[in-house]
Amino acid sequence: MELTEILNNIYPLPPLSLRIMTEKVQRLEVGKGTMIVEADKICQDVYFVAQGIVRAYCYAKGRDITFWIGEEGSVALSMQSYVNGLPGYENIVTIEDCTLYKISTEELHQLYKQDIHLANWGRKFAEKEILRAEKSLIPQLFTTGSERYEQLLRQQPRLLNRIPLENLASYLGITPVSLSRIRSRKQ
Repeated sequence: MELTEILNNIYPLPPLSLRIMTEKVQRLEVGKGTMIVEADKICQDVYFVAQGIVRAYCYAKGRDITFWIGEEGSVALSMQSYVNGLPGYENIVTIEDCTLYKISTEELHQLYKQDIHLANWGRKFAEKEILRAEKSLIPQLFTTGSERYEQLLRQQPRLLNRIPLENLASYLGITPVSLSRIRSRKQ
Protein backbone atom coordinates (compact mmCIF):
# COMPACT_ATOMS: atom_id res chain seq x y z
CA MET A 1 0.00 0.00 0.00
CA GLU A 2 1.39 3.39 -0.92
CA LEU A 3 1.88 6.12 1.68
CA THR A 4 -0.46 8.52 -0.12
CA GLU A 5 -3.24 5.93 -0.01
CA ILE A 6 -2.70 5.34 3.72
CA LEU A 7 -2.78 9.07 4.47
CA ASN A 8 -5.82 9.74 2.31
CA ASN A 9 -7.73 6.82 3.84
CA ILE A 10 -7.44 8.59 7.19
CA TYR A 11 -8.47 11.97 5.80
CA PRO A 12 -8.18 13.15 2.17
CA LEU A 13 -5.47 15.77 1.74
CA PRO A 14 -5.06 18.32 -1.05
CA PRO A 15 -2.01 17.66 -3.27
CA LEU A 16 0.20 20.35 -1.71
CA SER A 17 -0.45 19.16 1.86
CA LEU A 18 0.09 15.57 0.80
CA ARG A 19 3.43 16.49 -0.78
CA ILE A 20 4.52 18.43 2.33
CA MET A 21 3.74 15.39 4.49
CA THR A 22 5.30 12.77 2.23
CA GLU A 23 8.54 14.76 1.94
CA LYS A 24 9.05 14.39 5.70
CA VAL A 25 8.49 10.63 5.79
CA GLN A 26 11.19 7.97 5.61
CA ARG A 27 10.61 4.50 4.07
CA LEU A 28 11.92 1.52 6.08
CA GLU A 29 12.26 -2.17 5.30
CA VAL A 30 12.38 -4.13 8.56
CA GLY A 31 12.50 -7.82 9.32
CA LYS A 32 10.09 -9.99 11.24
CA GLY A 33 10.50 -9.53 14.99
CA THR A 34 11.67 -5.90 14.82
CA MET A 35 10.60 -3.88 17.87
CA ILE A 36 9.43 -0.46 16.64
CA VAL A 37 7.93 0.80 19.92
CA GLU A 38 9.21 -0.17 23.37
CA ALA A 39 7.23 -0.03 26.59
CA ASP A 40 8.35 2.47 29.23
CA LYS A 41 10.13 4.61 26.63
CA ILE A 42 8.96 7.73 24.84
CA CYS A 43 8.14 6.76 21.27
CA GLN A 44 9.60 9.46 19.04
CA ASP A 45 8.00 8.29 15.80
CA VAL A 46 4.76 7.45 14.04
CA TYR A 47 4.78 4.46 11.66
CA PHE A 48 2.51 3.77 8.70
CA VAL A 49 2.28 0.10 7.71
CA ALA A 50 2.61 -0.25 3.94
CA GLN A 51 3.26 -4.00 3.87
CA GLY A 52 3.17 -6.60 6.63
CA ILE A 53 1.65 -6.93 10.08
CA VAL A 54 2.57 -5.50 13.46
CA ARG A 55 1.15 -6.23 16.89
CA ALA A 56 0.92 -4.16 20.05
CA TYR A 57 1.15 -5.92 23.38
CA CYS A 58 1.88 -5.33 27.03
CA TYR A 59 3.03 -7.63 29.81
CA ALA A 60 0.57 -8.68 32.50
CA LYS A 61 0.78 -11.55 34.96
CA GLY A 62 3.93 -12.93 33.42
CA ARG A 63 2.73 -13.05 29.81
CA ASP A 64 2.29 -10.69 26.92
CA ILE A 65 -1.24 -9.63 26.02
CA THR A 66 -1.85 -8.65 22.41
CA PHE A 67 -4.40 -5.85 22.29
CA TRP A 68 -3.98 -4.56 18.74
CA ILE A 69 -2.97 -5.96 15.38
CA GLY A 70 -2.12 -3.60 12.56
CA GLU A 71 -2.07 -4.65 8.94
CA GLU A 72 -1.49 -2.73 5.74
CA GLY A 73 -2.86 0.80 6.04
CA SER A 74 -2.57 0.92 9.83
CA VAL A 75 -0.74 3.51 11.89
CA ALA A 76 1.49 2.22 14.67
CA LEU A 77 2.51 4.44 17.57
CA SER A 78 2.30 4.94 21.29
CA MET A 79 -0.68 7.25 21.81
CA GLN A 80 0.67 8.16 25.27
CA SER A 81 3.88 9.43 23.67
CA TYR A 82 2.08 11.03 20.72
CA VAL A 83 -0.43 12.96 22.84
CA ASN A 84 1.39 13.57 26.13
CA GLY A 85 5.07 13.09 25.30
CA LEU A 86 5.29 10.42 28.00
CA PRO A 87 6.58 6.82 27.96
CA GLY A 88 4.03 4.38 26.61
CA TYR A 89 2.92 1.11 28.14
CA GLU A 90 3.01 -0.95 24.94
CA ASN A 91 5.50 -2.77 22.78
CA ILE A 92 4.90 -2.88 19.05
CA VAL A 93 6.72 -5.54 17.05
CA THR A 94 6.58 -6.73 13.45
CA ILE A 95 5.01 -10.16 12.94
CA GLU A 96 6.16 -10.32 9.31
CA ASP A 97 8.83 -8.58 7.27
CA CYS A 98 7.41 -5.09 6.87
CA THR A 99 7.62 -1.99 4.77
CA LEU A 100 6.95 0.98 7.02
CA TYR A 101 6.92 4.72 6.60
CA LYS A 102 8.16 6.73 9.56
CA ILE A 103 7.85 10.36 10.62
CA SER A 104 8.94 11.86 13.91
CA THR A 105 6.13 12.91 16.23
CA GLU A 106 7.82 16.29 16.69
CA GLU A 107 7.95 16.90 12.95
CA LEU A 108 4.34 15.78 12.54
CA HIS A 109 3.20 18.21 15.24
CA GLN A 110 5.12 21.00 13.50
CA LEU A 111 3.30 20.18 10.25
CA TYR A 112 -0.01 20.48 12.09
CA LYS A 113 0.93 24.05 13.06
CA GLN A 114 1.93 24.97 9.50
CA ASP A 115 -0.91 23.50 7.45
CA ILE A 116 -4.60 23.48 8.39
CA HIS A 117 -5.24 20.45 6.16
CA LEU A 118 -2.58 18.48 8.00
CA ALA A 119 -3.98 19.67 11.35
CA ASN A 120 -7.38 18.37 10.25
CA TRP A 121 -5.73 15.13 9.17
CA GLY A 122 -4.24 14.82 12.69
CA ARG A 123 -7.61 15.46 14.31
CA LYS A 124 -9.30 12.88 12.09
CA PHE A 125 -6.53 10.38 12.83
CA ALA A 126 -7.06 10.84 16.60
CA GLU A 127 -10.84 10.47 16.21
CA LYS A 128 -10.42 7.24 14.25
CA GLU A 129 -8.02 5.88 16.89
CA ILE A 130 -10.62 6.54 19.60
CA LEU A 131 -13.26 4.68 17.59
CA ARG A 132 -10.86 1.80 16.88
CA ALA A 133 -10.07 1.46 20.60
CA GLU A 134 -13.76 1.56 21.49
CA LYS A 135 -14.59 -1.03 18.82
CA SER A 136 -11.91 -3.30 20.25
CA LEU A 137 -12.77 -2.82 23.93
CA ILE A 138 -16.54 -3.27 23.86
CA PRO A 139 -16.55 -6.79 22.37
CA GLN A 140 -14.03 -7.87 25.02
CA LEU A 141 -16.55 -6.88 27.69
CA PHE A 142 -19.76 -8.29 26.23
CA THR A 143 -19.00 -11.20 23.91
CA THR A 144 -17.59 -14.69 24.26
CA GLY A 145 -14.29 -15.82 22.78
CA SER A 146 -16.20 -17.79 20.18
CA GLU A 147 -18.21 -14.70 19.18
CA ARG A 148 -15.02 -12.61 18.93
CA TYR A 149 -13.46 -15.30 16.72
CA GLU A 150 -16.53 -15.29 14.44
CA GLN A 151 -16.36 -11.50 14.23
CA LEU A 152 -12.69 -11.71 13.24
CA LEU A 153 -13.61 -14.29 10.56
CA ARG A 154 -16.18 -11.86 9.14
CA GLN A 155 -14.16 -8.65 9.40
CA GLN A 156 -10.51 -9.64 8.95
CA PRO A 157 -10.28 -13.23 7.65
CA ARG A 158 -6.96 -12.55 5.93
CA LEU A 159 -5.27 -12.23 9.35
CA LEU A 160 -5.96 -15.82 10.38
CA ASN A 161 -3.11 -17.34 8.35
CA ARG A 162 -0.69 -14.49 9.02
CA ILE A 163 -0.71 -14.33 12.82
CA PRO A 164 0.79 -16.94 15.16
CA LEU A 165 -1.90 -18.87 17.07
CA GLU A 166 -0.64 -17.67 20.46
CA ASN A 167 -0.87 -13.99 19.40
CA LEU A 168 -4.30 -14.52 17.87
CA ALA A 169 -5.61 -16.17 21.03
CA SER A 170 -4.24 -13.34 23.18
CA TYR A 171 -5.83 -10.77 20.86
CA LEU A 172 -9.19 -12.53 21.24
CA GLY A 173 -8.77 -12.67 25.02
CA ILE A 174 -8.69 -16.47 25.20
CA THR A 175 -6.09 -19.20 25.65
CA PRO A 176 -4.49 -20.99 22.68
CA VAL A 177 -6.25 -24.20 23.81
CA SER A 178 -9.64 -22.45 23.75
CA LEU A 179 -8.87 -21.04 20.31
CA SER A 180 -7.99 -24.52 19.02
CA ARG A 181 -11.31 -25.84 20.33
CA ILE A 182 -13.27 -22.97 18.76
CA ARG A 183 -11.52 -23.47 15.43
CA SER A 184 -12.13 -27.23 15.42
CA ARG A 185 -15.87 -26.69 16.06
CA LYS A 186 -16.06 -24.23 13.13
CA GLN A 187 -14.57 -26.66 10.62
